[in-house]
Amino acid sequence: MSVNEMFSGIQGFLSADQDVREDIRKVVQGLEQTAREILTVLQSVHQASGFKDIPSKCQRGRELFCTVRSHLGDLKTKFPAEQYYRFHEHWRFVLQRLAFLAAFVVYLESETLVTREEVTQILGIEVNREKGFHLDIEDYLSGVLTMASELSRLAVNSVTAGDYSRPLRISNFINELDSGFRLLNLKNDPLRKRYDGLKYDVKKIEEVVYDLSIRGLAREPGSGGEE
Repeated sequence: MSVNEMFSGIQGFLSADQDVREDIRKVVQGLEQTAREILTVLQSVHQASGFKDIPSKCQRGRELFCTVRSHLGDLKTKFPAEQYYRFHEHWRFVLQRLAFLAAFVVYLESETLVTREEVTQILGIEVNREKGFHLDIEDYLSGVLTMASELSRLAVNSVTAGDYSRPLRISNFINELDSGFRLLNLKNDPLRKRYDGLKYDVKKIEEVVYDLSIRGLAREPGSGGEE
């Protein structure tokens, strides 16, 4: 084989790889757009009127996840399953965002922590890498940490909306979440930095609860109605 033939072969490989990446980018753009739509719907709960309509916001969010599943189903066809991590950087951010949105929906519905398995069911993908397109554990954890930041914001806005018991429930939830993350030996630097942010979320929520307490507005869940 001549040098020219060898480099022609290399160029063919590079061109084919670029075509795959371009196809992936087009699908990811659709995923990003749908993720923005879901975020817009869910962030309306931070408004005073949104607190009264949380179930319908969650329902609309779940409807939009049908579009997400369609995009992800298309994405799976764009590359060989065994090359997931070769192209992972193209969809890593949006998959983390979608994990956050799924976690936020589940929390708003039930005030519980979504499992990785539940997220994959919502997204229509796999848990185990051996089965193909899956939710990487670090992408799941990143989404959960983003949800924690969103809940710290929700705690503040709950007070503005006159919902004084919600910040206490959020505080209990975030403290349990923090305890869980303390059990992990995080090696991923970006994930460790995100976890550092959880400490500030805990502090922010504690300040909200303390302010309610000194104003005589703090009530433990189940202790009665709100003022």
